[in-house]
Amino acid sequence: MSELNIEVVYALPERQTLLSLAVQAESTIEQAIALSGIYQHHPELKEQHLTVGIFSRSAKLGDTLHDGDRIEIYRPLLADPKELRKLRAERAKAAGKADKGTGGKPNPRRSE
Repeated sequence: MSELNIEVVYALPERQTLLSLAVQAESTIEQAIALSGIYQHHPELKEQHLTVGIFSRSAKLGDTLHDGDRIEIYRPLLADPKELRKLRAERAKAAGKADKGTGGKPNPRRSE
């Protein structure tokens, strides 16, 4: 069976870990992550449900790999982006910086 050359990457704000390895053809992302040794560098990853991608494209742990793939392990979001946008819009409306009906910038030519 042939081997594939891949990389596994995990980045924190203060450092990045990039591991290169060879895996068997037909290996899954999950198998490659386990073989990479990333858990020795970042033991906290064992306790998490991993969100992964290949070259910035979302992928599933069961997806098979291709030669040259770079598996990216993503950190969990600290806050939901949709909720943050809603909060900013509500604050802008309350401060008079947004139109109360549309949520957009107020039109100074439009009379209320």
